[in-house]
Amino acid sequence: MSEETRTRKGYEYALEVYGALGIDVEAALQAADALPVSMHCWQGDDVGGFDGADSLTGGIAVTGNYPGKARNFEELTRDITFALSLIPGARKLNLHASYAVREGRKVDRDGYTLREFEPWVAFAKDQGLGLDFNPTFFSHPMMDGDLSLSSPDEGKRRFWVEHGKRCREIGQGFARALGQPCVVNFWMPDGTKDTCVNTQAFRARMGASLDEIFADRDGLQLAPCALESKLFGVGVESFTVVSHEYALGYAIKNGLTACLDTGHFHPTEAVSMKVSAVMNFVDSMLLHISRPVRWDSDHVVALDEELQRIMDEIIWNNLQDRVFIGLDFFDASINRVAAWAIGMRNARKAILGALLAPARQLREAEAAGDYTRRLALLEERKTLPLGAVWDYYCLRHGIPEDGAWLPRVKAYEQSELGKRV
Repeated sequence: MSEETRTRKGYEYALEVYGALGIDVEAALQAADALPVSMHCWQGDDVGGFDGADSLTGGIAVTGNYPGKARNFEELTRDITFALSLIPGARKLNLHASYAVREGRKVDRDGYTLREFEPWVAFAKDQGLGLDFNPTFFSHPMMDGDLSLSSPDEGKRRFWVEHGKRCREIGQGFARALGQPCVVNFWMPDGTKDTCVNTQAFRARMGASLDEIFADRDGLQLAPCALESKLFGVGVESFTVVSHEYALGYAIKNGLTACLDTGHFHPTEAVSMKVSAVMNFVDSMLLHISRPVRWDSDHVVALDEELQRIMDEIIWNNLQDRVFIGLDFFDASINRVAAWAIGMRNARKAILGALLAPARQLREAEAAGDYTRRLALLEERKTLPLGAVWDYYCLRHGIPEDGAWLPRVKAYEQSELGKRV
């Protein structure tokens, strides 16, 4: 029996199983296919960027030395193109400002314009992608230690305020050029290693800086702006200026998009439980999906219970039009293209899994107070034939199925990545 025949037979079986539960598999496939997931460019070169940083600073660390890291725009886009051939569904590409293509021009982050990103716009058009964007408030000589927008050094603070303004303009340029919104996400590593005794001073300076950046409300429809929190980072273990409470409060007060990064909370916190709570108070949310392990660590996204619950919250509460989904991880200990493929495929599987779940029956049981049936359905849901539907979904889009994509990555490693020294 050929692989295609086996896949089609598996899909026919899955149709019967899901059909008995009243689930329209074709409608689920179409809905899963249409929801964009934004793939982060920085996995391909270990967050190095192109604007001259020779090391990572600002609470970020990437571990591992797997061969084949992209070293320039050409190599990075070649790797991204190959990764996209392994990933089904609507996709965007998420850029950091440090990936500006300056082509010898002497321009710094406070002076970046759309010109420094025109090669990325051309690439996105060629690949049929939207673009999202992030100011880069780390790995730069104008950092005041681990401080940017909250620095007491007025000159350095002003540099970063201008960077934030320029990034908003660039995001709006992306949206106009590509005909779809560009989410501009602000994450600042600002904080202190040891006990801070005047937390309000740092937060007052941060607020004044953000107020300047967002004083102009024009363009927020084209380029929604999000504010991302963090529990702590390397070198800022004791105090983080933009904590969850600060970021969420500022977003609500100022009509911005709230960003929840799944790697930026205590390991015992479930971000899935925060989604519907936060969405009661903001118009839109950005989810940065990663996998925390022990502490703030952005591991490759796994198809685990928390990922599935996050996608359930989005789909079951009909939040698809109000929630932006992007991935954020970096692992230099494994093949970087494979990391993209694993993470992006898992995100799409979880979306499909949410759409194929017996959500109606689960909610009916809950509303009736039949918690026995609710638990039974939740457990039986785990063994429904999602994998058979996934393989068929990949087949009809010409994307390699599970078990077939990794050999292609290994071949690409031999022909391309292995030649990089």
